[in-house]
Amino acid sequence: MKLKTIKLEQTDSTNRWLREHRDEADADLTVVTAAYQTAGRGQGTNTWESEPGKNLLFSMLVRPHYVPVQQQYLLSMTHALALYDTLSSYAEGFSIKWPNDIYWHDRKICGTLIELGIHSNGIATCIFGTGIDVNQRVFHSDAPNPVSLWQIVGHEVDLEQVLEQVTHHMQEGMRMLSERRFEEISSRYHRCLYRREGYHRYRDSKGEFSARLVRVADDGRLWLCDSAGCERSYMFKEVAFVLAPIHEKE
Repeated sequence: MKLKTIKLEQTDSTNRWLREHRDEADADLTVVTAAYQTAGRGQGTNTWESEPGKNLLFSMLVRPHYVPVQQQYLLSMTHALALYDTLSSYAEGFSIKWPNDIYWHDRKICGTLIELGIHSNGIATCIFGTGIDVNQRVFHSDAPNPVSLWQIVGHEVDLEQVLEQVTHHMQEGMRMLSERRFEEISSRYHRCLYRREGYHRYRDSKGEFSARLVRVADDGRLWLCDSAGCERSYMFKEVAFVLAPIHEKE
């Protein structure tokens, strides 16, 4: 798999940079990093707080024509597993929170914004824009539960090393996708899910309820089974995980 890495000192968004420089993304996997993003964002209107030079901000572009459009969420699964495997090499307690966050216990360390380019013949491109809180020690935004790798392990971690690990795992994952090992990817993703066991609190448009996680479909739909035994399904932003407040700041 051909790899290309582009390093930027600063940009408003590595996702936008990749969109506007597709001709330079001429490899199977193109990775663009920035020491600082002035407009990094998450899902919807969410923004990503990042102290310059302390965290890992990057985007990856792949051309996954071998992934059926109906099973496009396999791309999110693959990328989430690459992040999970990388962070799990530093400490225990990580999980993948649907749809595409990485959590350490009940705290968010990593988020990803995914942009698909779909043509008449299938998926042409997929851009993963990711922020990992690596060496930031204090968070000032009103985000309820951020955590960094420094706060977890108690020392600074080399950003280049983290990126190399993510890239390695992503190459392996894309190779699995190209070999159509879809069930293997999905099964492993489910084993790594946040709240994969037991009943937990959720909130949808009708209010809070208790449910257990059943599965995540290949189209990204989350299936829950509530305490009355009824199955419920949700697409992105249709349901929220109810989290206990975290008061301490490390």
